[in-house]
Amino acid sequence: MSFQELDAMTAEHRKAVGFIRPAANARAGLLTERLRPLDRIRPVLERRYLVKGWMDRGAFSVVYGESNVGKTFLALDMALHIAAGADWHGSRIHEPQQVVYVAAEGGTGLNNRIAAYRRDQKDLTDAAAPNFMVLAEGLDLCTGEDAQYLAEALNNADVRPALIVIDTLARVMGNGDENTAKDMGQLVRSVDRLRAETGAHVMVIHHSGKDASKGARGSGSLRAAADTEIELTRNDDVVMAEARKQRDMPCDGVFAYRLKSVFIGQDEDGDSVSSAVVAETDIQKADKRTKLSGRAQVALDALKEVIRDKGQIVKSEDLPAVPVVSLSDWQAACDRVGLTDSEKSDTKARIFRRHRDTLMDKNRIRIWDNYVWLADKADRQRTTPDKSAPDPDGHGHPPIRGVPCPVRDELSAPSQTNDPIPEAFRPPVDPDAYDPEMWK
Repeated sequence: MSFQELDAMTAEHRKAVGFIRPAANARAGLLTERLRPLDRIRPVLERRYLVKGWMDRGAFSVVYGESNVGKTFLALDMALHIAAGADWHGSRIHEPQQVVYVAAEGGTGLNNRIAAYRRDQKDLTDAAAPNFMVLAEGLDLCTGEDAQYLAEALNNADVRPALIVIDTLARVMGNGDENTAKDMGQLVRSVDRLRAETGAHVMVIHHSGKDASKGARGSGSLRAAADTEIELTRNDDVVMAEARKQRDMPCDGVFAYRLKSVFIGQDEDGDSVSSAVVAETDIQKADKRTKLSGRAQVALDALKEVIRDKGQIVKSEDLPAVPVVSLSDWQAACDRVGLTDSEKSDTKARIFRRHRDTLMDKNRIRIWDNYVWLADKADRQRTTPDKSAPDPDGHGHPPIRGVPCPVRDELSAPSQTNDPIPEAFRPPVDPDAYDPEMWK
């Protein structure tokens, strides 16, 4: 056989196996090895999922929503199921895996939430116990080296987590500014380092911005880097978790839940202490109305805050037995949150009226005289006027006591000595009904 024939056979063999001449530079050689012709590309049919349909292994997710919507409860619920190897409300989890929950905000809130799960779902917490670890310590994942230190600490402790939860982003920014692309980019690099060093999926808990339609608060580089985004919204007592971004899977995950109050013990004064657990609910019962635009949603959120702080149940034939507030109080709250960038009072008033009318047209609010209230609460009429005072409002807040309607004439004015509900006979607040700490 001639040398020409041998060279031809060698060339044919190299072509068949994809051989390319070695490069002198190591990096160039690595890139050369990674080149693949189209006919050698094969489908990937087995997903490396952590929670099927929601999160992949080794990826980066952001769970965000407004304050007190229940973000920590969702993250804790998901983390406990992963540690236990139990399917998460119908979504498959392959096997028990180690979880590290970084409670960067500190405090006793997470302790109480875990205690609530231990009391209400003992089988789940018993199964999760060998694989679930909590780090109640603030970190600096923006301007410091804590990502490397955390990876080393986990290695020293022989912990190989499949999930690391960072709760919350604001508490791990150090001196960084989440609104700047540079600082947010540094945080993303720290997350990537954790993922590379540990192989874990990193979930970051974050807040939504002032304009809820624009997603999570801060620089858009966070959304660009995330593989998965899960938004939490609440309508009355139903929280909706919806996938807003999935890099490598269908973006159709939806989960509806309520927060179920659980008694966990008594404090030093003998008063009851409670927290909550996630309780799945029917998605059909969640809010199906048209989603509001950004500033209309801000106006509605401002109304909810004012009702929570100042709402009163006014006894009148013209008003429902639900908490109401004055239009002026609502407008003042809208001015504070900034529906418009203008400082002119007439412009602020005009923008307020526009969003007020939008909310009325979309059946979100009701107005009578100078009073405004939430339409969904009024339409349900949960309780009668006489029984509305001692009941919690469904969000974990203390009950709002009824007050008499303003006097219209002398004949209808109640006597000062004839209070229809004397203070001495009003039922006391039930400490089991709510727990302010649980909503932080």
